[in-house]
Amino acid sequence: MSNRTVSILVAGAFVAALGSLATAPAGAQSSDMQKMMMQKQGETVKAVKSGKFETCFGVALKGQNDCFAGAGTTCAGTSTTDYQGNAFKLVAKGTCTTIQTPKGSGSLKAKA
Repeated sequence: MSNRTVSILVAGAFVAALGSLATAPAGAQSSDMQKMMMQKQGETVKAVKSGKFETCFGVALKGQNDCFAGAGTTCAGTSTTDYQGNAFKLVAKGTCTTIQTPKGSGSLKAKA
């Protein structure tokens, strides 16, 4: 499965989850959002453990990172700037450091 396909699938799931939260009562939204974040975190861990994907820091556009981003983010879609060094995207194993951005190449470790 291509990186683009995975990104589209993850984004679609995220949008669907957010859409369902918009109709929930305010008290339920917080609980539902936490459940969704925990689910997304689990999916991210599972994808990395499969050996087919790796976390690539510094390549995500604003609001398009995957879960487990660093300080200043809480989960998927919470990065505040393009190519944020502590926010990652899942990419096909072995491709991260070949990805070029205006701020340099992708990194397997968080950037300062």
